[in-house]
Amino acid sequence: MTEEKIERRREYKEWLHNENKGVEEAISKLKTNRKDHVWIKRNYENCSGCRRCEIACSLHHEGKIWPEASRIRVFMLVPGVEIPSLCFQCEGYPCVEACPTEALSANSQTGAVNVDASKCTACGLCIQACPGSVPHLHPEENHIIICDLCNGKPKCVKACQEGQWNALMLITRKKDTPLKTLAKTPQELTHEIAKQLLGETTAKEVIG
Repeated sequence: MTEEKIERRREYKEWLHNENKGVEEAISKLKTNRKDHVWIKRNYENCSGCRRCEIACSLHHEGKIWPEASRIRVFMLVPGVEIPSLCFQCEGYPCVEACPTEALSANSQTGAVNVDASKCTACGLCIQACPGSVPHLHPEENHIIICDLCNGKPKCVKACQEGQWNALMLITRKKDTPLKTLAKTPQELTHEIAKQLLGETTAKEVIG
């Protein structure tokens, strides 16, 4: 092999190395800058029913303690069984798809559902489309309210963690976890959690 060919091969290897390095750096930068979606994990059996999550949520969104206007609601359909209910961020967002006025949209940064109150007609189609019946009407204004994750830093989770109940926990949303399968109504969840806390026999006696 001539010296000229050896030099060309050396130059080619050096060029290839720099190109690969550039690609690796770009991928690394994308991974660093990418904001993974978060999700609020519910440990229903830990919920004490204190309602601090409702207080924190309404204070943040409404400027006052107003549980009826909270984006998270705690249901006690059976004594001792508390069910915090909030958006599950289902794949495909059936509530968004059902909205005829495009008042609902999925936030690309957080994965939460955003509500444009000016477009909402309070038709209720999103409530029907939601497998957990989570969206609900604002108690005074004519529009739907849904958890918006407080721009990625949910106040309800902070309040729950401060109380050390750990009923609500903020985790990174796993793409391989079908969240829609977790979306259930408060009634359905009450049945499930009652069996865990009270036992199947007692749960049947209480619930019927």
